[in-house]
Amino acid sequence: MALAKLGVVVLDCPDPHALAAFYAEVLGGTPAVASDGEDEWVDLKVPGGTPLAFQASPGYVAPQWPSADGSQQFHLDLDVEDLDAAEKGVLALGAKPLDTEDRSRTFRVYADPAGHPFCLCAG
Repeated sequence: MALAKLGVVVLDCPDPHALAAFYAEVLGGTPAVASDGEDEWVDLKVPGGTPLAFQASPGYVAPQWPSADGSQQFHLDLDVEDLDAAEKGVLALGAKPLDTEDRSRTFRVYADPAGHPFCLCAG
């Protein structure tokens, strides 16, 4: 028996509104400011998935990928039907390619606008 269930995945970032808007375009959903009106926290209920939240972190430093000296901390794997179409979409939204050269693989690695690594994976 589990002791808990996953409630939300929280990403630290310099601008929670901007990063929530990026992921709303990628995953769907509508960003919402926390019920207490805090401007430093934005929730995103992802249709059919685990919710994401974005928390302001004034001293935020983006993870380095790949790097033996700096941990990537975590990353999201996002399943897509068409890697090329999804890539075009995330790049238009401000993602940066990190490891996308090998087109024979079933995944490609990007950084969101705040620098968090994420993968588009053929689903």
